[in-house]
Amino acid sequence: MPKAKLSKELRKQQTPEEKRLWFLIKDRQLGYKFRRQVWIDNYIVDFCCFEKRLIIELDGNPHRQAEAKIKDTTRGKHLESQGFIVLRFWNSELKHEKQLINKIKDYLNSPSSVSRLVKSRNG
Repeated sequence: MPKAKLSKELRKQQTPEEKRLWFLIKDRQLGYKFRRQVWIDNYIVDFCCFEKRLIIELDGNPHRQAEAKIKDTTRGKHLESQGFIVLRFWNSELKHEKQLINKIKDYLNSPSSVSRLVKSRNG
């Protein structure tokens, strides 16, 4: 399937958590433009703010499995090598959406946001 078509399909099939986060960050609500289900090299990322080189990933239970953790680490290292910062959140963190949005805002508004690595998720 062509990349553009796959991205479009993924946007149509977002998880409830992805839909909720998109509702909270779309239309420059945080002061920056985000895109969803975007191709970067060989990966599709959940959300990306190209201006700040920020990727946001929402992860569900399948990402807790050992194989998925290895893939996520490899993927994250590759994206970081391309100059992106990857913020990863568990889907369950959206239960505290104000805190999650504040973490994203803290990164976006930090003068050193381009050079620092911020990770929300702990193993």
